Amino acid sequence: MFDALAGLRFDNTFVRALPGDPSAVNRPRQVTGAAYSHVLPTPVAAPRLLAHAQEVATCLGIGDEEIAQPDFAEIFAGNRLLPGMTPVAACYGGHQFGNWAGQLGDGRAISLGEVVRPDGARWELQLKGAGRTPYSRTADGRAVVRSSVREFLCSEAMHHLGVPTTRALCLVATGESVVRDLLYDGNPRPEPGAIVCRVAPSFLRFGNFEIFTARQEFDLLRALADYTITTHYPHLGQPSTESYGRWFDEICRRTAEMVVHWMRVGFVHGVMNTDNMSILGLTIDYGPYGWLEGFDPGWTPNITDAGGRRYRFGAQPRVALWNLVQLANALVPLVGETAGLERSLQAYGELFEARYFAMMSAKLGLVGPQGDDRTTADKASDSVLLDELMELLPATETDMTIFFRQLATMPLATMPLAPFAATEALGDEELVEPLRAAHYETAPAKVIAQTAAFLRKYAARLHEGGISDDVRKARMNAVNPQYVLRNYLAQLAIDDAERGDGGKVHELLEVLRRPYDEQPGRDAFAGKRPEWARSRAGCSMLSCSS
Repeated sequence: MFDALAGLRFDNTFVRALPGDPSAVNRPRQVTGAAYSHVLPTPVAAPRLLAHAQEVATCLGIGDEEIAQPDFAEIFAGNRLLPGMTPVAACYGGHQFGNWAGQLGDGRAISLGEVVRPDGARWELQLKGAGRTPYSRTADGRAVVRSSVREFLCSEAMHHLGVPTTRALCLVATGESVVRDLLYDGNPRPEPGAIVCRVAPSFLRFGNFEIFTARQEFDLLRALADYTITTHYPHLGQPSTESYGRWFDEICRRTAEMVVHWMRVGFVHGVMNTDNMSILGLTIDYGPYGWLEGFDPGWTPNITDAGGRRYRFGAQPRVALWNLVQLANALVPLVGETAGLERSLQAYGELFEARYFAMMSAKLGLVGPQGDDRTTADKASDSVLLDELMELLPATETDMTIFFRQLATMPLATMPLAPFAATEALGDEELVEPLRAAHYETAPAKVIAQTAAFLRKYAARLHEGGISDDVRKARMNAVNPQYVLRNYLAQLAIDDAERGDGGKVHELLEVLRRPYDEQPGRDAFAGKRPEWARSRAGCSMLSCSS
């Protein structure tokens, strides 16, 4: 086993290129003048593999034989190290809920090292829940099965949806209990512990740069920026004042693309602090996230955010821009002036608007993967149509995922239209009937009329554009998933995993591998949220410990 996994080649550039914490004391403290601290994972009592992602293992060069061995769980619980692993916890700061929080850092995550594959791909392996570090503050550095299942499943679900994201290799039960207060309501209880092995080219985030500027450690800021460009953005050229500007511009663009994808699939991150924003434009740190079920731009899954709803679904594009402004402020010492940074921030807004409009048009099948060949007049008309849709969806509790998949099945391009008398034969109720499957309640007459009016206008647009129902359905089903990681489905998998059974985790992962495909026999995974899940903890609002 060890001989096989020892074939993994580690090249730990982050540790080699940047200064580390000279102290080996593993207790919560302020760490200055360093990008990371050396720290060993804390061994656990009885590690046992609950689940793994085959695609990620293959990407790393790990085969089924290695995964089946007991030592696999030992390694990815942090009980043993492979040759070349250099465990560290990164130092970073961040803005949390709009306020500067000072030093944060990897309080329960420990990076084992960077695996380099024969094709040159570089993957950092990180254990989340591996024990205390100097950045743990008052916490224990551990994670529970509940939060670990959610991170494992969502990392992979987002990848298969086509959303930029970190990945997850495996989920290991620790055989130990961890005390958590699920809803922060003064009722802590012991829960089974677990560790997720996360995988990404890098886990660097906005906060890694913010902390050095806040402390006026400008040499460290420059060293980290140079390392990031050289290692992860080599196409931008050698580090310089000019390449720093081009780098920030690309971060803005990657962030815009990422958030457009979030909006496309109905994902709500829940805690978009700057320490949870990837410098590579990846979705990172799956905590109190959620998926829109009833379409509500004001919904947040985070119980800590329930008052201000700063991180609600509809605010995510604006919050991402706010976070980019904080990163821009941190990079000013490198570029010396702000005009270029301001242009990049403006470009973020322009790119997001353009990509969002194209994305929503694709969700209606008005454009396809070959590109957008609409006329200016068509785009103007489609913009009005989309505005009407955004008013319609929250008018009654409507499941976003089901709505778009049902809409794709409707024979709208062949529907009779005025001035044909046959138009009147199709009344509002009959016309809207296929969409009732997406409603959580009986829609009032006003909403039925509003929906019918939208459908007739949409059908007219399809007629005018010569878009057939078959073409439209193929376009729509390529961007509108049939299956997403519904909150209650994740909770059902958690319930079993807490009893030591990873079967539902693997079953759900298998469904989520093909989110756009019809999967006979798996209708239950595409259905609306059951009523019992409306208010159950874990299925609606969650805390950061979730």
